[in-house]
Amino acid sequence: MGIFKPCDIRGIYNQDLTDRDAYDLGRSAGTMARGQTALVAGDIRLSTPALKATLLDGLASAGCQVVDAGILTTPAFYYAVHSTGSAVGIMVTASHNPPEYNGFKLLFGGRPVDQKEMATLQQTMASKGFITGPGNCRQEDVWLRRYRDHVIGRFRPGRLKLVLDCGNGACSLIAPEVFCSLGYQVIELYCTPDGRFPNRSPNPALPENIQALCRRVVEGRAALGIAYDGDGDRVAFVDEYGRPVANDRILALFARCLLGRKPGTGTVVYDSKCSLVVAEEVARMGGTPVMARSGHTFVESKFIASGALLAGELSGHFFWGDLGFDDGLWSSMELLELLQDSGASLSQLDRLLPRYPITPDIRLHFAGDPGEIVETIAAKLAGYPVNRLDGLRVEFSDCWGMVRPSVTEPLITFRFEGKNEERLRYVIDLVLSALPQVIRSELQHLSSQSIR
Repeated sequence: MGIFKPCDIRGIYNQDLTDRDAYDLGRSAGTMARGQTALVAGDIRLSTPALKATLLDGLASAGCQVVDAGILTTPAFYYAVHSTGSAVGIMVTASHNPPEYNGFKLLFGGRPVDQKEMATLQQTMASKGFITGPGNCRQEDVWLRRYRDHVIGRFRPGRLKLVLDCGNGACSLIAPEVFCSLGYQVIELYCTPDGRFPNRSPNPALPENIQALCRRVVEGRAALGIAYDGDGDRVAFVDEYGRPVANDRILALFARCLLGRKPGTGTVVYDSKCSLVVAEEVARMGGTPVMARSGHTFVESKFIASGALLAGELSGHFFWGDLGFDDGLWSSMELLELLQDSGASLSQLDRLLPRYPITPDIRLHFAGDPGEIVETIAAKLAGYPVNRLDGLRVEFSDCWGMVRPSVTEPLITFRFEGKNEERLRYVIDLVLSALPQVIRSELQHLSSQSIR
């Protein structure tokens, strides 16, 4: 089934993903849970109500005692699942994907579904080996309010001016109220929920999607800009000059702050695409840096297993030990308190960190099997220090290069960093030397144009 991804279930509604799929997923998840309790919520996408309705029916038909928690952000959904102790949690959302997509994020026993469980779900759906039982469903439209109160109760009042770009997503239902309740001066941008996402793509990690936010920060003389994805678990930040700040650098700032409060203690998890700056700053502050495979579920699993103080991903997921999961709104509040406590601007804090030449993801289409290309490169680089945690990453103390095959498309992704231009060029040339000629020239051209 094409809708099954390594971390969740996702596809284009009524093309890849249908209401029948949602019903069978409910029956399959209910079968795995043996009819225990389940909590379901959904985002504001136009296809969410239909998918959620059939999902609820499927869970109930498998004997589950189901709570329909209504429309929530994904972090509010996590909060509801953890608060109720539900055996199963399913969020109907396609997160940062375009509006024609939808999907499901799943929790079993309060933790993210793993690949083995995902395979079991898929096999059960394919075989129709469902159990049946006397399940039921009831509504509880209290969890967005309860989570709002939880966030407001955790953070101190503030006075900074900010531009808030909710992208017409689910954060429109909670973020403006939270900031205003705490005294912040809020300039709203796209803060009306609209499942068509008429103003920008739901993915704020791409600079082209937050250009309006960058302009508005400068025009409004705001301290920073904040942008969320469709379901509120990702966030992007813009400094007072209207410049996006990369999320690995935000993670390093968060780590400095948290480890500064508890010197010499705490693990910080970061994804394999982050800059060397992250691990260096964590170690400098006495913490333990731990690399995870890139991808929400992989980072979250490492975060949970290591009992980490903090975890972060380049895409904008930040996980907090005192919260237990990732949340764009919570991360925003943490950054605002950091700015106010330091008395510095975001650009000033950013300048305190080292800055090394680094490329973004360089994505190359490839007609063959990307996995075979990665193995070919691995064989040619066998004499070098190679990390196979996530594709292939050849790494030295002052530079690294990564090659990752896509699991969903005929793509190979490359990323490089060096502490100076010479070391960056060295690691790029090293990887280039191991590539087939058919893609070597294209990568050479793209890498020379994309250094951050």
